[in-house]
Amino acid sequence: MTPDDILDRAHAWRAAGQPVALATVVRTWGSSPRPVGSHLAVNTGGEFVGSVSGGCIEGEVIQGAQDAIADGKPRLLEFGVSDERAWQAGLACGGRVQVFVERIGPDFDELMAARAAGRTVARIIRIADGAHARLCGDTLSGALTLSGETLAQARQRMAGAASGMLEESAAPDGDALSARPLFIRVYAPPPRLLVVGAVHITQALAPMAALAGFDVTVIDPRRAFASTERLPGVTLCDEWPDDAMRRLAPDSQSAVVTLTHDPKLDDPALEIALASPAFYIGALGSKRTHAKRVERLAGLGLAERIGRIHAPVGLDLGGRSPGEIAVAILAEIIQTRYRGAPG
Repeated sequence: MTPDDILDRAHAWRAAGQPVALATVVRTWGSSPRPVGSHLAVNTGGEFVGSVSGGCIEGEVIQGAQDAIADGKPRLLEFGVSDERAWQAGLACGGRVQVFVERIGPDFDELMAARAAGRTVARIIRIADGAHARLCGDTLSGALTLSGETLAQARQRMAGAASGMLEESAAPDGDALSARPLFIRVYAPPPRLLVVGAVHITQALAPMAALAGFDVTVIDPRRAFASTERLPGVTLCDEWPDDAMRRLAPDSQSAVVTLTHDPKLDDPALEIALASPAFYIGALGSKRTHAKRVERLAGLGLAERIGRIHAPVGLDLGGRSPGEIAVAILAEIIQTRYRGAPG
């Protein structure tokens, strides 16, 4: 179940008049089974969706969530190998995890509205008392006052879609609580994968990337290639790649891969991708093919940007079949996306 599914279910429960608590993994040490930012939502009847541990501490967290619903007070739960409660719950994986539990209120509806509009939005929570703020674009709203340094950290994490703890920093108003630990949970639209060329590799890459959480669009003006029969359930675009890329406007959460082997299709897409903040640009072809590509793109005045292209595309896993190459491409995209992310 994706984070979107969890939040959507929590939103539906609230819309039906049911009180809801949200549990969030805010810190992990060692081999914790779920990453920071993982959610579990619980309603007043004990129904729950999501996971904060893969199953081993869920019972304890669900009880904490129902307590938060009952008294309205947030709480921080910690489990680890030295914690007897954790052993009873089954967290014997050698790690520690902190889970923040809160009853959600009207601000959650505003968060969902921002997400529905396709905007990147973040909730910043003061662990000490549950006070929170919402950051969306340049607008900060809510009960928290943040220092310029802390706000800069928050924006950096938003740019990398990386949830985590913010370094402690006192606010200008001198509020003693303001220097207590802050946690930021970033909610960003799914990363995009724009693939030029509805080829055999794409038939494997598109569904795998979708499973990994990417919003996939395949661009190919050759309608015999870009057909629903060959790529069922995939968003297809039959525009010329330069037109499609201008319209789709790759951003910092976008990866671009060209797979046609045809310079008339690949080069225009690469030219636009290189002028964009796309976090990954890859092109299929041998080293010899890429050398010729470099010459062509350099002739367009792109010599200083060509180094951004991953070519030959994909990690060198040694595979040769379309499916194996697709695995290598997706692995490199994921590696590149997270390599420079804060935290």
